[in-house]
Amino acid sequence: MLGFLSARQAGLDHPLRLRRAESTRRVLGLELNKDRDVERIHGSGVNTLDIEPVEARYMLSGGSDGVIVLYDLENSSRQPYYTCKAVCSIGRNHPDVHKYSVETVQWYPHDTGMFTSSSFDKTLKVWDTNTLQTADVFNFEETVYSHHMSPVATKHCLVAVGTRGPKVQLCDLKSGSCSHILQVIFAGHRQEILAVSWSPRCEYVLATASADSRVKLWDVRRASGCLITLDQHNGKKSQAVESANTAHNGKVNGLCFTNDGLHLLTVGTDNRMRLWNSSSGENTLENYCSTEPLCMMRVYHISQVNYGKVCNDSRKGLKFTVSYGCSSEFVFVPYGSTIAVYTIYSGEQITMLKGHYKSVDCCVFQSNFQELYSGSRDCNILAWVPSLYEPVPDDDEPTTKSQLNPAFEDAWSSSDEEG
Repeated sequence: MLGFLSARQAGLDHPLRLRRAESTRRVLGLELNKDRDVERIHGSGVNTLDIEPVEARYMLSGGSDGVIVLYDLENSSRQPYYTCKAVCSIGRNHPDVHKYSVETVQWYPHDTGMFTSSSFDKTLKVWDTNTLQTADVFNFEETVYSHHMSPVATKHCLVAVGTRGPKVQLCDLKSGSCSHILQVIFAGHRQEILAVSWSPRCEYVLATASADSRVKLWDVRRASGCLITLDQHNGKKSQAVESANTAHNGKVNGLCFTNDGLHLLTVGTDNRMRLWNSSSGENTLENYCSTEPLCMMRVYHISQVNYGKVCNDSRKGLKFTVSYGCSSEFVFVPYGSTIAVYTIYSGEQITMLKGHYKSVDCCVFQSNFQELYSGSRDCNILAWVPSLYEPVPDDDEPTTKSQLNPAFEDAWSSSDEEG
C-alpha cells in the first residue's frame, strides 16, 4: 500500500491504479460481518436482492412469502454494532402484495423513485417507492421466472421478462397502461426462460437462458432477433450430436454480464459455470481469446477458463453477481449454503464464504465499499465486509512476484477509463 501511495504522490502511477489495488485487497478479505445485522422480515426464503445504483444506499429484497422489503444500508447511528433497518415493506396485508413467491426485484436504473418486481403469480409490477403503490401491472399467461431492465438504455424503457413459456416478452414502460403492453415475442427457445439480462455495453442486446440448455443473444431491433446461440463446443462437434448448440448439459438458470459487457457468465444444473465472449459467442474453456481490442489497452489473456464444479441444485433462477473496479474482477456464486468466489478471467477459486445454514439463492455486490449481501432459504440476509486487518509479512521474507496471489496482478492501464 505504501508503494502505491508513494508512486501516486510522485506521479508515477495513475490514481485509479491505487483504487483498483485497494478494491482488490478488500474483496479478497471479505468475511461475515459480526457487527452488522440485516433486520429479519421475511418469513420464508429470500429469493432476490438489488441495491440501487444511484447512491448504493437502499436495498430491495423479495421472498418466497411474496413480501418485498426496502432496507437502508447506511449506518446512521455511527455505532460499531448496528442493524440495517427495514425502511418499509410490502407485506401480506398490503392490497397490492404479490400472491406468490417474488422471484426478481430491480430498482429503476436512473433513480430511486421506482422499482419493479415479478412473481410466480404471473405478474410484473411497477412500484412508486414513495407511496408503495403500483404504478402499473403487467399480467402474463405463464409463471414469471425473471425480468430485467437495461442499466444503460437511453432510447427505450423495455423490461425483458422470462416466463414458463418458451417466448421472451418485452414490456414497454412508456406505454403506461396494461392495455398498451408492447409484447415483442421472440421464438427460439423450446422450454421455459429461467434468466434474462441486458448487456451493459449495448442497450439493444439481450441474453436469455432456458431450461432447454441454450443461451441466446438477441438484438431487439432486428426482425430475426437472435444474434448468437452459444455453443459449448464452439461448433467443433457435428450438429447431429445431442449437445450441439447448447451452452450447458442441463438447465441454464443464471446469467450475468461482466461490468464492461465484453463477457457473459452462465451457470447450469450440470454444475458448471462458463465464461463466454459476448461478441463472438466463444466458450473460453475451448478457445484462447483476449477480452478487448488492443486499442482499448485493457487486455486479459484468457486461456481455457475452467471454474471446476459449481454446485447448483436450484430448480429456478440463480442470482449471482460480479465485482466492479478491481484489478482482476471476481464472481460470487451461490454454492449450496455457501458463496464461492472466483477470479473471472483465470477460473481460480479464491474462497468460500460460510455463514448461512440453508441454500443461498441470491447475492448482490456493493461496489462503493466492496461489500456483499446474500439471501438464503434460511430467511436471513447476511452482510460480508472487508476484513479490517491483514497479515503483515515478515521483513526478513520479502514478497516476490511469484508469491503474489494472481488476483492482485493489475491488468489496468490509464487509457481504460478514457473515451
